[in-house]
Amino acid sequence: MASAVKARRGEARLPSATVVVVAIALYALLPEQLILGPRLVIPALEVVLLAALIAVNPRRMTRDNLWERLAALTLVGLIAVANAVALILLLRQLVTTDDSRAVELLIAAGQVWLTNVIVYGLAFWELDRGGPVARTHLPRHELAPADFRFPQDEDHDTVDEVQAGSSKVSDWVPAIVDYLYVSLSNSSAFSPTDTMPLSTRAKILMGIESTSALVISVLVIAKGVGSLGQ
Repeated sequence: MASAVKARRGEARLPSATVVVVAIALYALLPEQLILGPRLVIPALEVVLLAALIAVNPRRMTRDNLWERLAALTLVGLIAVANAVALILLLRQLVTTDDSRAVELLIAAGQVWLTNVIVYGLAFWELDRGGPVARTHLPRHELAPADFRFPQDEDHDTVDEVQAGSSKVSDWVPAIVDYLYVSLSNSSAFSPTDTMPLSTRAKILMGIESTSALVISVLVIAKGVGSLGQ
């Protein structure tokens, strides 16, 4: 009965919509040198896609179709491409610009890094086990193969109080916060922590994310040390 109620309710829309809005705002506030084209064009496209997704599932993720999936993946892809371009432009600025703009570039690096965390968290959330609607509405034996193995997926043979929250006992499925944590830990530790990638695409995405985070960190530290030495 608990699974049926969970399937009817679906995952709440507000958390994922909020992190998308944060990513849009972070990009819109970047310095002009890191923006691809006119400042508001890409944010406007992202807002239109987000509005369409909210119209389909305004409160909870209960309806899924081909167009909704394409719009969701297009939104994530647009954020990812815009941030990747901003990252490339940022690296060039960090290497070639004098220390008079160090503070501005260091703040921009934080914006790009945080957007990186958000966009990969969204990508993991959209791809794993068929996406957010499938995870809460399909029986487990009908779900697509998992891209990630969470701790809850293997806690069913531990002590009672831990076992109670496991996937097998409680029918737990990951939500947007879980994928954002995976992305944050991967960007911070430059490797998986408590959640392991299983599929090839998950390993590729986590590898790209951790590498870009490492490059940002190294250049930011170098720039910061250089500016302090002036």
